Formats: sequence, structure tokens, C-alpha cells
Amino acid sequence: MQILAVDVGTGTQDVLLYDTGLEPENALKLVMPSPTVLLAEAIRAATRAGEDVLLSGVTMGGGPCAWAAEEHLKAGHRVWATPDAARTFNDDLDEVAAMGVKIVSDDEARRLGARRLTMGDFDYHALEKAFGAFGVDLGAVDVLAVAVFDHGAAPPGISDRLFRFEYLARQLRGGAGLAGFAFPAAEIPASMTRLQAAAATAPAGRSLVIMDTAPAAILGALEDPQVGDREEAIVANVGNFHTLAFSLREGRIAGLFEHHTGLLSRERLEALLRQLAEGTLSNEELFADHGHGALIVEPPPSPVRPLWLSVTGPRRRLLAGSELRPYLAVPYGDMMMAGCWGLVRACAHVLPWAADSIEAALGSE
Repeated sequence: MQILAVDVGTGTQDVLLYDTGLEPENALKLVMPSPTVLLAEAIRAATRAGEDVLLSGVTMGGGPCAWAAEEHLKAGHRVWATPDAARTFNDDLDEVAAMGVKIVSDDEARRLGARRLTMGDFDYHALEKAFGAFGVDLGAVDVLAVAVFDHGAAPPGISDRLFRFEYLARQLRGGAGLAGFAFPAAEIPASMTRLQAAAATAPAGRSLVIMDTAPAAILGALEDPQVGDREEAIVANVGNFHTLAFSLREGRIAGLFEHHTGLLSRERLEALLRQLAEGTLSNEELFADHGHGALIVEPPPSPVRPLWLSVTGPRRRLLAGSELRPYLAVPYGDMMMAGCWGLVRACAHVLPWAADSIEAALGSE
């Protein structure tokens, strides 16, 4: 069985082509600029050329591409966007219009004279060309697995941060553990519009699994036996934009928190990790600190055991020199593939027909 796993982050998109008949270390890999970074560069090229921009396609990750669009507008050029593309910047299209972006229908878009750029997190055809340049045919892939970060489409007046964390807590209460954040295409929650958009751009005829990025990274970190064999551990993914940490106890999720990485110093992150291990972390305090939230599901045993911490993610150096002495997870020898290996493992949970092949290759959990 072949699985193409794509973990879409803010800085990079990490790609793993895994054949269950081979050793995991022999899987083919790519680490390339993320779609939002590529789109930001395309918008800046239009700015330099003095051209207006038309954005079409589907909702995708914001950040760099949103900042580039704002810079384009400030330079005196116009930005048009179809509704689905515009929701990349804000689910409330009135807020997008307030930025200066002109919302147009697909019919109107076809009549505009502007540099046309397509939005989307998952570009299968680009990956097909990249692998094809080395004689690798993606036509043999059985499963596509994609991870993106999704705040969800919060109702008017509801904080995106609050909506996102309520979603995390709801999935956690479902009892499926980290794999509860992965879905077959037909079961993606309607409110998770970025997950829906990623699924909509995948080619038909393949089994498709969609997952949130941070739980995918944590699940992938567990493929490192130094992490997965622990009865009790804190595992944190320090991403470019978001940091999410889980307290794991005998395979159960005992607690978690999510914060914005850019607001965290090493000392602040250390304090949050200690509070998570002690079961004293306050959801209200973390939200007031502009984080997403915290949840203690299962209080720690008394006395509290020493904190054992593992870290993954592109900004894990935030904890460099920490007195917590974090173990840097390297599933199958490569930290950058943690999210992809989490996707592969999630496929065994979400696609029952694939479980035997994956577990025979990677071992059962």
C-alpha cells in the first residue's frame, strides 16, 4: 500500500510518500515552501509589476499570503477575490471587504483583467510533477492524507480562538484520542471549512484522510520509541504560529493547551508545561493571555511524577537550553516528517481496511 501524506504548515509543506512494503526510513520525502508562502511571493511579484490581483480557488491558510495582500493594497493596487478565496482572510466577508478586497462572483471574475492567482492548500498536480521528475508515478498511491490547521468558521460574534478550542475539546471527548482529529473526506465537520477546502481540491478516486496539523505532529512523535514507549509524557508541537501540548498517560489524553508561539518566551512556555503536568493549568488564564485554551481531562496522580517532555515542530529551539531538558522527537530519524507519520498512523484508525497493512509495517500502538 502507498500513502501520500502532506503536512501543510505556515512555513513549509512536508511530503512523505510511504510504501508499507519498505522500511520507513526508505520513504521518499520533500520539504518545500508552504502554499501560503508561495502565494505571498506571487502577490509580491504582482506588486512589483504594478498589476492588480484576482484571487480565486478555495479557502486556504492565511498568514504570509494575507500580509502580502495587505501590502499590495497599501501600494495602491487592487485585490479582487471570489467568496471562497476571500474567506482565507476572514470568514466574515464584510471584514474582508473592510480590508479593501473587492468580493466578486465567479462570473465577474472571468471578465476582470488582472493577474489571476489560485488559492488552495493542497496542490496534487504540483506534487505529481515533482515526483514525476524523478520517475515516481503518484498514480499508484492508494491513500491521500493531508493535514492543515483550521480555526473553523466561527459564528458571528464568537472568538475564533474560543471556537477552535471548543472544537479541540469536543473531538477529545469523543474518545478516539489523537486519531479523533482525523476524518475520512465524507465525515469532515461542516464548520471546519479549511479541512473541507483541502478535501475538495484532492483528485477523485482515492481514499482521502484529512487531519489537523498539531495532533498529527504529536501522533507522529509517538512513532519515536523514546516517546511512544513512555507511560506518561508531555508532548509539545512548537509550530511557526501555534504551540499545542498534550499530557499523555498510558495512552490516554490527560490534558492539553494551545497558544500562539509568537507570544511565548522560553520561560512562559516552561511554566505552561509545568502547569499542564501538575493539572493546575487554567483555561481562563490562558485565554486571557491570548491563547486558545487549556483543558485538564484527568488530574495527575498524587504525588505528581517528574515531568518528562518531548518536543517537535519547526520552532522547537524555543526550548533550547531549557531546564526541562526536552527530548527532541525524531520519528524514523526525521523531525520534519512527524506530522506526515502522524497522518500515516491516523489512516490506520480512520480507514479500517488499511489498518492491517499499516500496523504490519509500523507495528501496532
